Order: sequence, then structure tokens, then C-alpha cells
Amino acid sequence: MEYLATFTSQYGALMAHKALTQAGIQAELLPVPRSLSSSCGICLSFCADSAECVHDAVDLEAIYRATSGTYTLI
Repeated sequence: MEYLATFTSQYGALMAHKALTQAGIQAELLPVPRSLSSSCGICLSFCADSAECVHDAVDLEAIYRATSGTYTLI
């Protein structure tokens, strides 16, 4: 499943990216899509069985399920 997490700070996005990659989860920092809002302007795209792996991330704003270019808030 592909997810997109937004953050209120770049620090939060960077720390979540580091934690996920160290856990062996494929993750990538990207600009936030125009259809979503974010305080810091970057988001984290990741593939995992569930979004639980980022629920405790610092400065997490929202998590979306990404499907064919659309985003559903979870």
C-alpha cells in the first residue's frame, strides 16, 4: 500500500524518512501535491502494509492513502 504523510516541519519529515529507511521501508521525500496542504512543503511517500509505522512521528500533520493520483485521508 502506498501512503503519503505530511508534516508541520521539515525536521519531522526528515526524521520520519530516516526512521523508515533504517527500518527497511522504502520511503521518499517529495514536494507536497497541490491538492494537499502542508505547513512545511515536503511530504514523505512510503510503501508499507499499514501506516502505523509513522503514527508516532515528530510533527506529523496527516497521513493519506495514495491511489492512482488521488489521496484519501486516513
